[in-house]
Amino acid sequence: MQAATRSEGESARSGAPPAGGPARVLLVEDEPGIVDFVRRGLEAEGFAVQAALDGPEGERLALAGGFDVVMLDLMLPGRSGLEVLAAIRRARPALPVIVLTARGEVEDRVAGLDAGAVDYLVKPFSMAELLSREVRFEGEPVLLSTTEFELLVFMLRHHGEVLSREQILSAVWGYAHDPATNVVDVYIGYLRRKLARDDGTTPIFTVRSVGYRLGGAEE
Repeated sequence: MQAATRSEGESARSGAPPAGGPARVLLVEDEPGIVDFVRRGLEAEGFAVQAALDGPEGERLALAGGFDVVMLDLMLPGRSGLEVLAAIRRARPALPVIVLTARGEVEDRVAGLDAGAVDYLVKPFSMAELLSREVRFEGEPVLLSTTEFELLVFMLRHHGEVLSREQILSAVWGYAHDPATNVVDVYIGYLRRKLARDDGTTPIFTVRSVGYRLGGAEE
């Protein structure tokens, strides 16, 4: 799950409920087997889970408030997941949404991210993929989604090297250059915010017209 800077929904995305009570997850999914699997797994980790079985009900609940994160299937009866996501982004832009889809094609992943989802999972997925991963930066824990973690690992393996967007896209997302997507830039932005020091600097640098580099001096 996405676990961002300390803001609304952090506890839900970090794998631990907030001090005031369990973090609330809205699961919008029409397959009962997946609903049961996710509900059992998340409740075992201390989350409170409410499910909606179609698009209109999922949108109604999401917009009504009270949830820390939404898990949203793309293929829903009554109203598509992308339509629900668009409504959430308009009305509740701070509410993080994780897209679930059985369709692993590039276009579907990109469409969800470009529409404002913070992460995606391709079904079938494991509970380990869903829950956040933790690293430490300068002694402080940093909670990362699966995709953010994979991006950071790839950059660490190439510490100090300049990596093009095409290289990152291929290594982390598994597909070739797509000039229509800014998914690499979006996720670099996520990592930068999470790895920001008190003075606002981060260890990830932009190399103009080329790509990004982890570590080294700013150019």
